[in-house]
Amino acid sequence: MIDPKDITGLVLCGGRGTRMGGVDKGLQTHQGLPLALHALLRLQLQVGTVLINANRNLAAYESFGVQVWPDPMGDFPGPLAGWLAGLEHCETPYMLTVPCDTPHFPTDLAARLAQALVAEDADVAMAASMEGGQLQVQPVFCLLKSSLVDSLVAYLESGQRKIDKWTGQQRCATVVFDDEAAFFNANTLEDLRTLAGQPAR
Repeated sequence: MIDPKDITGLVLCGGRGTRMGGVDKGLQTHQGLPLALHALLRLQLQVGTVLINANRNLAAYESFGVQVWPDPMGDFPGPLAGWLAGLEHCETPYMLTVPCDTPHFPTDLAARLAQALVAEDADVAMAASMEGGQLQVQPVFCLLKSSLVDSLVAYLESGQRKIDKWTGQQRCATVVFDDEAAFFNANTLEDLRTLAGQPAR
């Protein structure tokens, strides 16, 4: 098994927030706290160290008490740039990524992904859920080996941006979680209001 202390958690807060009117999504309030802080507190219980990836309002994120790193490339190129920011500052063998807008993600996320990574001798383990009878992969909930940093650099430098294309080049395990509502994410202000009405998990 993988010791939680060997996992660095990364909260992804680097997006444009386009569908929320361009606001910094991670700083939007849910139950009295910023969304990103909900994710951070939930992740801290599952891993050894936590980092934040953000591209604006860095001081606000730094006030959460963890290191904050922007994308190593400009113009908001997507989640993989956030992953690279984390990997470049990750001092553990593994890194677990979660988005800032999904505050109810499973409390056993790290443990189950780690178990699958070892059991299947994989380099990457991603969460998935069943939605309407269809398997829905949740690629930003991802545990990966830190040694993949060079592969990710080469992929991004080639101009590629799609997560599934890069993870498809790796040995990848998928873990299905029963509670699909745990992955409900606040992409819009309406989603944020819906989230407020959900029971705590």
